[in-house]
Amino acid sequence: MPQPSRPPVTTLGALIQLPGASGCLIDRSSRGAGCTRVRALAGPAPFLGSEAIAISPDGRDVYVAASRSNAIAVFKRNPSTGRLSQGPGAAGCIALRGASGCAPALGLIAPNSVTVSADGRNVYATSLASDAVDIFRRNPATGALSQAAEGGCIANVPTSGCATGRALDGPDVVTVSPDGLNVYVGSFAGSSIAVFTRDPSTGALAQPAGTTGCIVEVPMSGCASALALASPEGMAISADGNDVYVAAALSGALDTFSRNASTGALTQLAGTGCIVDTALSGCTVGVQVGGADAVVVSPDDDDVYVTSFLSNSVTAFTRTATTGQLSQQTGTSACAIYVLAVGCSLARAFSAPEGLVVSPDGASVYTTAFVSGALDVFNRGASGSLIQKPRSAGCMTTSATAECTPARGLLGASSAAVSPDGRYVYSAAFASNAVAVFKRIAKAAEGGR
Repeated sequence: MPQPSRPPVTTLGALIQLPGASGCLIDRSSRGAGCTRVRALAGPAPFLGSEAIAISPDGRDVYVAASRSNAIAVFKRNPSTGRLSQGPGAAGCIALRGASGCAPALGLIAPNSVTVSADGRNVYATSLASDAVDIFRRNPATGALSQAAEGGCIANVPTSGCATGRALDGPDVVTVSPDGLNVYVGSFAGSSIAVFTRDPSTGALAQPAGTTGCIVEVPMSGCASALALASPEGMAISADGNDVYVAAALSGALDTFSRNASTGALTQLAGTGCIVDTALSGCTVGVQVGGADAVVVSPDDDDVYVTSFLSNSVTAFTRTATTGQLSQQTGTSACAIYVLAVGCSLARAFSAPEGLVVSPDGASVYTTAFVSGALDVFNRGASGSLIQKPRSAGCMTTSATAECTPARGLLGASSAAVSPDGRYVYSAAFASNAVAVFKRIAKAAEGGR
């Protein structure tokens, strides 16, 4: 495939894929010319896995959940060039039973979500097939991961080497609170949220007893109940640590929970704690949130965005800082959609959107489209509204299309991440078995946020 051309609109937030082998990394078992071959990267960012790539807070390392490798691939990142490289042996990956020369792990079967604590000491991953959350120590000098032989994972049912937890049936997303005191896991099959307290010195997790330790949609003894929580796929915490937002796919809902900073307990907001695609008693009806997937909060805490797989859309919500309450924006500011609908703006190469990330400067929003095999680029306006960049600067895709900039390694794109300095964007694509690397235009003369 020819090298991608430079986007015609090189304004703030536009992307340029790095040239040659620096622009994409693929699993060594895959076919594909022009990319760097690496280990333990088969099936990154699976269909249930819109948050499968994460960057350490210091910007030195990138971690990718690779479901078919039963591994977390580890890449060193050059902050100046954005390039990724994999270390030898155990420094380059951690995998079930140490496969592919990786460090050995327990309970790491079909990992699908990964996150790094704000202090950079730990990496946490969900493992869909083992119904577990895995706990890793991170070496800040090398980025390498290690797992304790005991207590390094918590599983939904008794599992050798793992502690037993609750509400971990089919975990799909994991996130750490900004203060580092709690870890939350959303489980797709269990329609639940598991709540854990985190020891900042060790990264160890403990699940509180009683209803503070779990929240479920279908009432279950020992857990609190919530509305519109069927199959959580996305989760984000406000920067002030006061609120947790959950995208529930089968409910077609965006849920709001108030967080107790002292205990980590979550309480769904009364009356305004769920915005749904289809009318449900106790919830507010929203626009185009069918199959709600990933959710992010803007860096300034003013706005919340959601991709919705079934609606083929990304939706925008305004957040009230004092209460955490959300209200969907109106008119074309409310949503961008693949097939034009009343009240939404049009989005190109946007079939089955999944992953979602906001740049640190708040100026750009990036989404991945699983079926389109695309990484889409949106400008974020002063009001928090989104509009896709014009012409081919608005989308990068591996599929043949005249409306986007051609790119490599984006088939089945499912997750994306932006470097802490805002200069590079990385995506993980399941069908390509790849991570793609893009340089972001971080300075421009155009207006906007």
